[in-house]
Amino acid sequence: MALTLNINGKSHTVAVDPETPLLWVLRDHLGMTGTKFGCGISQCGACTVHLDGAATRSCRVPAQAAAGMKITTIEGLSADATHPLQKLWVEMNVPQCGYCQAGMLMTAAALLEQIPNPTDADIDAWMTNICRCGTYPRIRAAIHRAAEALRA
Repeated sequence: MALTLNINGKSHTVAVDPETPLLWVLRDHLGMTGTKFGCGISQCGACTVHLDGAATRSCRVPAQAAAGMKITTIEGLSADATHPLQKLWVEMNVPQCGYCQAGMLMTAAALLEQIPNPTDADIDAWMTNICRCGTYPRIRAAIHRAAEALRA
């Protein structure tokens, strides 16, 4: 079955089983490998994308459910990596191995869209992604600084 998906502002038509998880459509069919596979059960957050602006774990979303929605992947967060979160992630040495960071960035971006001036409690509640390297204090600090930058 052919599905048309709006990804990062562009229309993509893919011939896939409609139940194929969006993650695999992005990675295997469209070559958008920034979105990572972690657990496959929607727990770790490595596969986080935005569906109509909401942070969503793409490993459990059937492709057909995303048809008609605006999908944003890490590749679409900023064409040239100039989103304040991306810049601060680098400046503040947030990632270590980096595997979870695309999902972290996508979750943080959705958080800042909903709560422009988040508290530590807001960040803790939103950032349920798992980082095996344990960079949570730097993630929190970078989100606070990005919030400041976005408000300026």
